[in-house]
Amino acid sequence: MNRTLLPLLLAAALAGCAAQPPKQPAPASAPSPAAASAPAVEPAPPAPVQPPQPPAPKPAAAPRNFIPASVPPGVRDRQGWIADIDSAFRHLQIPPTAENACALAAVIEQESSWQADPTVPGLPKIVWSKIEERAHRYLVPLPVVKTALLKTSPNGQSYKARIDGLRTEREMNQLYEDMAREAKQMGLPMDMKNPIRTGGPMQVSVEFAESHVKAWPYPYAHRDSIRHQVFTRRGGVYFGAAILLQYPAPYQDMRYRFADFNAGRYSSRNAAFQAALSRIGARKLALDGDLLNYQDSKPSGSQQAALTLAGKLGMSRDAILRDLKQEKYSAFGQSELYRRVFALADRQHGKPLPRAIMPQIDLKSPKITRKLTTQWFAERVDGRYQRCLARVSAAD
Repeated sequence: MNRTLLPLLLAAALAGCAAQPPKQPAPASAPSPAAASAPAVEPAPPAPVQPPQPPAPKPAAAPRNFIPASVPPGVRDRQGWIADIDSAFRHLQIPPTAENACALAAVIEQESSWQADPTVPGLPKIVWSKIEERAHRYLVPLPVVKTALLKTSPNGQSYKARIDGLRTEREMNQLYEDMAREAKQMGLPMDMKNPIRTGGPMQVSVEFAESHVKAWPYPYAHRDSIRHQVFTRRGGVYFGAAILLQYPAPYQDMRYRFADFNAGRYSSRNAAFQAALSRIGARKLALDGDLLNYQDSKPSGSQQAALTLAGKLGMSRDAILRDLKQEKYSAFGQSELYRRVFALADRQHGKPLPRAIMPQIDLKSPKITRKLTTQWFAERVDGRYQRCLARVSAAD
């Protein structure tokens, strides 16, 4: 068997927080007899009476911290979770309001059920099915592949034994990194990328975490990589709070933040923009919140629709492209393109259209065995969020 193919098969499978008022003058004592016989002297006018001064303002009270009440009583190591969430909020400068605390708690509960290193049911079976799929494609019998994977890995176990015992994405991530370090002797390409893209108690994107630390320094001392920090409770909560809450979102309903957490920042706003663009262009568009195509150089449907309407919008193609490139930022909501598209769509509709809608995205993953969508995720998390708010209110 080609020893170069086997590791490639495994690598591909793994991809699948009061001044007193001034005192008045004392009254004068009674005049003496000599003073009574003396010519009357016009008394000096009394000193003007000063009005009472208002009490000095009290220092503003620190906002109430709702984080402890947001963590359910039965959570294992509850105080540890509270400490990590509180630390994340302080370092990210996120107010510990009931809404913010419960939003974070709801996502943690949805993604990991308050497990720092959540298990993935049937993970070995998922991995082996992908290996078998690839082996079949290359006409290599699965028993031959399993025999080749009996090679001892750095932790003393064979790679096959480690796959059979996989429970969490953290373990799978470590397995892959061990394989990458042995790339040369195992025949793996040296420039291969780690396929594990999310992890930790909030299933945060490793790519997001690595980009976030470039703009906002990571506050915790660590010897390993940011990728490894994502798989810890402290790091996972920190980066999860950042992606969920540390950006200005134009939403009145927290459900749209939950949708953005699943689909990408501003996806709910952008999906509403796509709906407005579709209305004025009489062209059906995918309402997925992605205005540009990041997979290849082919223009997205939203980009094509906007450019087709350049004359109607009174904008040049360059100006339209300039604004579309702001789609991942708050600034897009104030752009000329955004304002003109909604102005036309509102006029055509006869009343203002919604500025946020649920992105229409099907969720796909080897871990997902039934049809799920971003809207399902947002509504599921929102149910947990509402129950958390009720719990916090009852404890008040």
